[in-house]
Amino acid sequence: MTGYAFVIGVCVGCRAVFTFNPHRVPSVLVKGVREPICRHCVEAVNPTRVANGLDPIVVFPDRYEPIPEEGLSCPATVP
Repeated sequence: MTGYAFVIGVCVGCRAVFTFNPHRVPSVLVKGVREPICRHCVEAVNPTRVANGLDPIVVFPDRYEPIPEEGLSCPATVP
């Protein structure tokens, strides 16, 4: 049986709860820990990034979608 997986987390920008692909979600380093950013905050910050000479964060469709369970780095175990 094939399943899908996603992570439920809190956006570092707006504190909204959202789901994402754990391998593809945009994130920022805060106090040494990677924190996820929701699609809305990425879209809101991109104009400022470009104005400051940085590349925009690209929002690929799969960043906020579930992934096949085979894509997880550690296999799930069933007792």
